[in-house]
Parts: sequence; structure tokens; C-alpha cells
Amino acid sequence: MIWIEFAILIAMILIGSQMKGIGLGVMGMVGLFIFIFIFKMKPTDPPLDVMLIIMAIVTTAATLQASGGLDYLVSLAERIIRSNPSNITFIAPFTVYFLCLFAGTAHIVYSLLPIISEVSAKKRIRPERPLSISVIASHLALTGSPMSAATAALVVILAYHGAMVDIMMICIPASIIGLLIGCFSVVKKGVELNDDPIFIEKMKDPEFAKSMNSGMEGKEVVLKPGAKTSVLIFGVAILLIVIAGAFPAIVPSFEAGAESLAVKADGSLTMVTIISVITLTASAAMMLITKTTTTEVTKASLFVSMASAVVSVFGVVWMSSTFMSSNNAIIQKALGGIVSEYPWTFAIAVFIMGALMFSQAATTKTMMPLGIALGLPPSALIAIFPAVNSDFVLPGYPTLLAAINFDRTGSTKIGKFVINHSFFVPGVVTIAVAIAAGFLLGSFLL
Repeated sequence: MIWIEFAILIAMILIGSQMKGIGLGVMGMVGLFIFIFIFKMKPTDPPLDVMLIIMAIVTTAATLQASGGLDYLVSLAERIIRSNPSNITFIAPFTVYFLCLFAGTAHIVYSLLPIISEVSAKKRIRPERPLSISVIASHLALTGSPMSAATAALVVILAYHGAMVDIMMICIPASIIGLLIGCFSVVKKGVELNDDPIFIEKMKDPEFAKSMNSGMEGKEVVLKPGAKTSVLIFGVAILLIVIAGAFPAIVPSFEAGAESLAVKADGSLTMVTIISVITLTASAAMMLITKTTTTEVTKASLFVSMASAVVSVFGVVWMSSTFMSSNNAIIQKALGGIVSEYPWTFAIAVFIMGALMFSQAATTKTMMPLGIALGLPPSALIAIFPAVNSDFVLPGYPTLLAAINFDRTGSTKIGKFVINHSFFVPGVVTIAVAIAAGFLLGSFLL
């Protein structure tokens, strides 16, 4: 019976991922309907904690975008990328990584992809190299960023004081090591641009050749008056969240009682409360101080994308957690022995689920509780955390498609066999090294 149920789970995820947008959410609900009314499974609680965190964090990021803060950050990143075009294969991905680490969203990379493509092509460096690893960097930054929903979800799941700091302390250096090796994996990827037959053919077009041979000066960006102020407020919010996680004694606590979304059983505040209150207060401060209207915030592209993220997590995580809960004993019996002896093998399961779900937060919420049930210690789960970034395996994620479209030379592409695309090798190498480095760092630091 479990294999039939598992087949339904996978089918709903695959169909939902093909539908794009809220597809994962609505198909997740179809799967949950089947599980409840046909297989008589008892539903688990809906993932309200992750949904609330996504709403709070994305609203704050959208306020930063509406007030011009993201434009300011992108202008700084563009300046860094253009400053040393010869080393763009290394400079671009690390610039993207730290920018997304700060902002807590991979979607900021859209603004940098055309710049990376342009600079590398005019320097006659194959754009596929910096573009592919930069997209991977934008995803990897979310596993360690205090402003990402995935990291916040893992903090809630681990549920111990200092979890946020431990995640950052392990995942950020591990990801940097993984990203460095990932850069080396693409530094000689493909033929040189001047020898690429597709590029040679394109250069026969006078207009295309003229654009490739023009200067590399960037356009002057006119920033909104409150852009820098909004970045400062956003940075303070990040600092406060990290401090609250590192020093729980300074956070108000209350009488012990029944546990809720807001307060734990011991009376301490949950990370859902801490993150939501701090981020939305920061959002209000940005709007008031920079005179950004609420209409501007709700029209920002990040805010619009929030509805899709919330619905997707609502449906697919609720369906998945119901399946996991109903088959908990069977799953633990099947995986318990090998995972207990070789904790890293759980990373394979997380990687596969992440490739299907197209959501780091949803994968985290679905798989990490299973890791706890299998007896994995927090250090192992934190080390495995980068595996949730496998949404590059099937080339349907928007950041991958954007990179392919922005590469006018045609070097960044999807292969004949679908998964043999430009992002597969750098993605697998980067994540594998990050996980290995995470286990090594965890053995020393935790």
C-alpha cells in the first residue's frame, strides 16, 4: 500500500511542478484529498509556521524592493562584477551569493544575470561558466541566510536555543567552500567562446557583432531617496534576529503552559514570533521613514510571488507530512539502520525530494522532521541542509530559464537528455562539497 501512496505523492508533485506557480499547492491538496478520503489517512497540522514566516520575510523583502534598497544592492554588485571582468567566473557567483545571503531571496539574481552575461561575452569568456555557477550560488545562499524561509523553517524544526547561529556557523562557511570548488568545476566548461560554432555563426550578424564589441560601461542607476536607509533598516532587522537566536536570555519569556505558534511550552517565544515581529516592524519602519506607500509594496514583484510560495507550501507540505506521518513506522524501519550508521545517506533522500518540490522551504519542512525521527543529530541535519537546493536538477526553475534566455551567445542551454544542462554539474559538485564541508565543520564546532 505504501508504494501506491508514494506513487500518488510523486505524481502530484510532478504534475504540480509542471503547472508552475501555485500548481504544487493545488495538486498537493488533490493528493491530500485522496489520502484523507480514499486511504483514510489522518491529516497532520497544516504548515502554518512556515507559511507565516514566508509572508513576513517576503513582505519585508518586498518593502526593501519598493523603497529602492534592492536597486542599491544590485548597483553595488554590478560595480564589483564589472571591476574585474577577467575573473568573472569567480567574482560573479560570490557577489551573487553574498547579495542573496543578505536579502534572503534568490530572485534578486534576475537583475544581475544580464550583467554577468554581457560582461563575460564581451571579455570572450564563455557566459555559461559564470552564469551557471551564479544561479547555483543564488540558491545556495538561502540555506544559511537568516532572512530566508528555508533557514527559518529549519530553526523551527530543530527547536533549540541557538539553532539559528549554529546553522549560520556551519552552512555559510560550508557553502563558501562548496561554491569555490563549484567555480573551479566550470572554469574550463565547454569550448572557448571564440571557438564555439554557435557564437561564430551569431557573429556573422553585424548588429550582434557590434553589440559584442562595444564597451562594457554600465548604465547609471537613479536610486530612490530612501534606498540606502531601507538597506540599513533591513540590515538591523537581520542583526536583531541573529542576536535573538544567539542570546535567548534577552528575549521576553512567559509562564509555562500549552504550546502554541507564538509561545513554546516553557514560556519562551517561538522563532515564528521573533522573525515575524522583527521583520514586519522593519517593513513598517522602511515605509514610514522612506515614505514608501503600501501600494508600492503590494505591487512589488517579490510581494506578488509570495502568494504562489505560500499556496505551494500549504498544499505540498501538508500532503507530504500526512504521508510521512501515516507511514512513519515503515519509513523508519526501512531507512533507520543505514541512516543511523551513515548519516550522509539521508542527504540523497533530501536531494531527490528537493529536485521534485522546487522549494527549499517546502523540502525543509517535509524532510527534516523525518531526519529527526530517524535519530539524526542537529549537526548532521545542518550539514545536510544544502541538499534542499536541488531545484536545479529539472531545468524548469525560473532562475535557470532566465540565465538561459539572458545568454545571447547560446552557450547556456538545456541538453538533449534534459538533465544534462549547463547547471547540473556545478550544482551537484557545489552541493556535495558543501555537505561534506558541513559534516567536517560540525564535528569541530558543534
